[in-house]
Amino acid sequence: MVPVGNLLAFSVAAFVIIVVPGPGVLFAIGRALALGRRAALLSVLGHAVGVFVSLLLVAVGLGTILTASALALTIVKFAGALYLIYLGIQAIRDRKSLRAALQVRTEQDTRVIRQGIIVGLTNPKAVIFFSAVLPHFIDPAAGSYVVQLLILGCVFLAIAVVSDSAWALGAAAARGWFARSPRRLEAVGATGGAMIVGLGASVALSGAAK
Repeated sequence: MVPVGNLLAFSVAAFVIIVVPGPGVLFAIGRALALGRRAALLSVLGHAVGVFVSLLLVAVGLGTILTASALALTIVKFAGALYLIYLGIQAIRDRKSLRAALQVRTEQDTRVIRQGIIVGLTNPKAVIFFSAVLPHFIDPAAGSYVVQLLILGCVFLAIAVVSDSAWALGAAAARGWFARSPRRLEAVGATGGAMIVGLGASVALSGAAK
């Protein structure tokens, strides 16, 4: 188990990092503006699943490989960036049909979650954070390195899910006002898409993604 002092210190550090709006928050907001509350929350869930898989990979050593290999990290970074840009362009192209998207059907849920998982899996900062930051809060004398890493990673994910969901719900509430006008709805759909495209460009240029 992680020592209580280490767990508290990590929780504070994670909270400070997460609550400040960053690319992960922008992704959730962009999905809320483009597709609405349900899709945004499903995207947050999918993103968390993808990041959790990254955490598991770090736990078995992949994080060390990606951190040490500039080529591997670059491939992951640009794969995620291109996928985000693709999602943003799709949102812009589909802006005229957003009124129908206000009722997200069950068969669409899987696709929305899958998209979030892919974004989470191709999130370079998550791999770097888990492999380079988490170890500083682990006490070798307190037990298994892997178990402590997983515990801290799950704490990080729990905080991130709550924070991203709050941002998504706020954006979805604002979207309701825009939905009362077709032109407003088209504009907000294009805005959400543009935000996701911008996020993809940001990831490509800096690798900054939550």
